[in-house]
Amino acid sequence: MIKITKKINDVIKRDKKIFINTTREAYPFVAHHGEGDFVYDIAGNKFIDFSSFIAVYAFGVNGNAGIRNAIKRQADLLSHAAFTDYYSELPVKFGELLVKMLPKGFGRLFLSNSGTEANEAALKFAKLFTDKPYTLAYYNAFHGRTNGTLGLTASRLVQRDHFGPFPGVVHVPFPYCYRCPLKLEPESCGFACIDYIRKYPLAKEVDPKEVNSFFIEPIQGEGGYVVPPRDYFKELKRLLDEHNILLVDDEVQAGYMRTGKFFALDNFGVTADIYTMAKAVGGGLPLGVTITKLSLGNIEPGAHANTFGGNHISVAAAYASLKYMHNNKRKLERQIVSKGKHIMKRLNEMKERYEIIGDVRGIGLMIGIELVRNKKSKEPGVKERDIVLSESFKNGLLLLPAGTSTIRIVPPLTANIVNIDKGLDILDRAISVADRGANQSR
Repeated sequence: MIKITKKINDVIKRDKKIFINTTREAYPFVAHHGEGDFVYDIAGNKFIDFSSFIAVYAFGVNGNAGIRNAIKRQADLLSHAAFTDYYSELPVKFGELLVKMLPKGFGRLFLSNSGTEANEAALKFAKLFTDKPYTLAYYNAFHGRTNGTLGLTASRLVQRDHFGPFPGVVHVPFPYCYRCPLKLEPESCGFACIDYIRKYPLAKEVDPKEVNSFFIEPIQGEGGYVVPPRDYFKELKRLLDEHNILLVDDEVQAGYMRTGKFFALDNFGVTADIYTMAKAVGGGLPLGVTITKLSLGNIEPGAHANTFGGNHISVAAAYASLKYMHNNKRKLERQIVSKGKHIMKRLNEMKERYEIIGDVRGIGLMIGIELVRNKKSKEPGVKERDIVLSESFKNGLLLLPAGTSTIRIVPPLTANIVNIDKGLDILDRAISVADRGANQSR
């Protein structure tokens, strides 16, 4: 059982006095150090990590030894090289290796500091390449918090409230089959959500000739780890190609082998026109990447740039991480798929036993558990989700929420199966506590 000490409470109290509110979790985790599958707080409490610290640590908490050593070596050479003004070899080497992981026809990169910045760049590039003013995006999407990307984001009112208006963006329903926005059944709907795009926004709101791009997440992250039907994006791509609308694929959370493929969109047999990446790509340090199809051309010098993109310590970490992935790609693919199937099997067994598990979905090691008050009503189990997160924390398992009442399962890609099972045991007990409470209140 985790012990909450006076020092933990003191740090949290001091934090609340000086920092603007963000999205702190309800449980009192104060990070100190970690390695591999485990992280420790400032009181020495040990946790199994099922969060990868918001999908950042692909190869274990604090990265592997190769990543850490690369950071240390680069820190003694040069930390900042003003890469958008001066030339430097290290980012070029990273870019050349990254291109080897991409589909054919890609290879024009822009480096920034985060997923938000990567998406902001993609939004600007799509407008520059097409000279069209409008963009399509999904409800429940999360693409960032700057003014441009916040216009694309439509996940929670609190994220957008007071910051609008957001001109030039039209939102459409995502294929959230567990809670179909069109109240249809996935077995017989025939992609009615794509027909909706064709019949309504593209016929009544914006002329498709004026739409530059459609921003997607192959698996919605903040929206609740929602996985669309396998053929959905193929059907969507046909519609976009019909009107020369670019497909921009936000791989910030789902990419970098999280699903067993380098891009999560690869699971759906579709290639985008622009990709964005961040989180895991930096090896634990801030780095965003925007990748465009070569056939789209280039932009005018000065049309977009930044100060810290290509920071050498971040790129050193990213390059070491990418080399590890490149050298172990086949092995990682097999292990991620195998571990993902193992987790899904155990979660589906829990689903059969617990009334509060409404849906289990995911690909590879990007898995969501949607909690409900009961399976029949599907009323979101917000209180139940919070109990599961808190009970898991108390017993040494770190988890993060998503959507209204979903828990995300995103352990490091290299997590040991023994530690995965230990974490699932803790999760099982936590769900049983929440399920008993829900039964008593019904």
